[in-house]
Amino acid sequence: MEEGTPRATEVAPAGSWPEDQARDTVVVDFDDRWRRRRLYSAEGGLSFILDLPEAQLLRDGDGLALATGGYVRVRAADEPLVEVTARDPAHLLRLAWHLGNRHLPAEIAEGRILIREDHVILRMLEGLGATVRAVQAPFNPEGGAYAGHAHAPASHDHHHDHHHGDGDHHHHH
Repeated sequence: MEEGTPRATEVAPAGSWPEDQARDTVVVDFDDRWRRRRLYSAEGGLSFILDLPEAQLLRDGDGLALATGGYVRVRAADEPLVEVTARDPAHLLRLAWHLGNRHLPAEIAEGRILIREDHVILRMLEGLGATVRAVQAPFNPEGGAYAGHAHAPASHDHHHDHHHGDGDHHHHH
C-alpha cells in the first residue's frame, strides 16, 4: 500500500458528524462492514485504509474520519436476503426464537425478520408456518451476537459446549 493513501482511524456514528465534510461515499455489504483494517475504494474514486484499534460494525450513515480531514460516508449495500413474515406478532416471536437459537445473524424489524439465504433454515421456517420471500435490502443484523467478538461474524471458530435448556445439547465447530 503506498504511503500517500489516507487512513480512516475513527468511526463517527450516523448523525454525529458534519455531512457537508463528506469527501466520498463507500458502499459495502455486511461482510465488508465488520472490519478493523482494510483498503477500500469509494464511489468517487477515493482509496483509503480503514485502520481501527479493533473490528467494529460500520452502519449505514456512519462517517469514517480521515486522518487528513473530512469523512467518508458509509452506505450499506443492497444484498440478497430472505424476508421472513408470520401470521401474527406471537408467531413472529416464535420464529425469532428459533433463529436466535441457531446463532444466525438476523435483522429484526417491524413485522419481519431479514436473514441470509440458507436452505436448511428456510425449510425449518416453512415447517414452522413462516412465509419467506427473496428481497434485496441492506443487511443490518442485531449487534448482540458480535458484541465483544474480535473476529468476523462469518467465522465460528469458538469451541464450547452449551445447553439450550430443551434437552438439546450440541457442540460448535
